[in-house]
Amino acid sequence: MMLIDTHCHFDAPPFIDELASSVQRFEQAGVSSIIVPAVASQNFSIVLELAKLYPSIYCALGLHPIYTHQKNDLELLAIQLNAHHDKVIAIGEIGLDGFIDHIDIREQTFFLTAQLDLAKQYHFPVILHSRRANALLHNELKKAKLPAVGVIHGFAGSYEEAMQFVRLGYYIGVGGVITYSRANKTRQAISRIPLSSILLETDAPDMPLNGLQGQANRPENIIKVFEELTKLRVEAPSQILNTILTNTLTLFSRINTMKVV
Repeated sequence: MMLIDTHCHFDAPPFIDELASSVQRFEQAGVSSIIVPAVASQNFSIVLELAKLYPSIYCALGLHPIYTHQKNDLELLAIQLNAHHDKVIAIGEIGLDGFIDHIDIREQTFFLTAQLDLAKQYHFPVILHSRRANALLHNELKKAKLPAVGVIHGFAGSYEEAMQFVRLGYYIGVGGVITYSRANKTRQAISRIPLSSILLETDAPDMPLNGLQGQANRPENIIKVFEELTKLRVEAPSQILNTILTNTLTLFSRINTMKVV
């Protein structure tokens, strides 16, 4: 089984403290590659170095909506995108967050739209954070009309919300939330949306799976997410596996396919 974890914060503990063993652990489990998104300009050098050190690690560069950024951070992002790093395959993690009250949504939207402009300029897909902001994010993406689209990371919403993004050409990132029976709305959504619109992720070390609460999530848990997905879908597991790999390599076209076969 060859799976790609499309969203893993490998620059955070516990991974950053035990890099070699953590990489060996997910590779031996059958995870061929992981994508590590940055959340602030301070993280750019870390995720770039991880991608440089390990063939199975790729990275994305972006400014996460829940952190405070300065306008010159956008300039720093543009500089790194213009450097044409081989292992940078997306702009992310970017987006909108309506969960944390004290964060100004107008400021979030400013940084989001600026990064969507960079995605259009450099023809990068985007990795999108959306928490209690699906309608707002959908409106911004509809206006942006990105040629390389992207993925709604860690989707937790209804079928109707998912399909709004799918109709714009975006993929839906499926993670540990589907392992919780109480997440009925999202589980139903993921069972019904087109298989051709699904990517898998862990959001490790966050978003723990059901039964693993209190533990750091890990990229190798993508296998458990896949197994849960096969219970929700009508397609054969082999078809699900092959389609999701195709989806991932279609969106993140800069991944070296020679390393995932």
